Amino acid sequence: MSIRVLVVDDHPVVRAGLVGLLSGEPDLVVVGEAGDGVHGVTMAAELEPDVVLMDLRMPALDGAGATAQIVRARVSTRVVVLTTFENDADILRAVEAGASGYLLKDTRREELVEAVRAAARGETVLAPAVARRLFSQVRDGAERLTSRELEVLAAVARGLTNAQIGAELFIAEATVKTHLLRVFAKLGVDDRTRAVTAAIERGFLPSP
Repeated sequence: MSIRVLVVDDHPVVRAGLVGLLSGEPDLVVVGEAGDGVHGVTMAAELEPDVVLMDLRMPALDGAGATAQIVRARVSTRVVVLTTFENDADILRAVEAGASGYLLKDTRREELVEAVRAAARGETVLAPAVARRLFSQVRDGAERLTSRELEVLAAVARGLTNAQIGAELFIAEATVKTHLLRVFAKLGVDDRTRAVTAAIERGFLPSP
């Protein structure tokens, strides 16, 4: 099945370039485009895309604000931020809003297309430079896991999916992802299996 994509960016030339790039892929279909966050939220509700490519700094409603609204309204829609900005505050705001990815606009065509596919599969996609900054900031903030992060990680150890963890803990799936990103950063790992293993080795979780 084709992956339905909505492009949200306040620059018409950028939108046109993204639409042209994505439309050339046989498994991607651009279902709409919006010039600001408000219209992006409205169109996401109407069109129900699988993935939204979201600019960060826009008039009316910025990308982080639009991302939060879209993720709350439709948890199956993945939002990938695509921006020229990579400062720490912007990155954390986007991740905490529920973005499934954060890419820079100098990302190569092939990497962008694959990131859209990965996001549609439910994976988290981060530009390498962004991942380093995010992990560094979170790691500098605290080395120990919070009680909520331990709850999420314990649920991962039991084999639960993000959606199942969210339902069990009464939190949004996007919030589960945010907790896991912080856990990965604190433990210095990049996936769920290694996170559980590292937590057990450090005594954060009991041995099975």
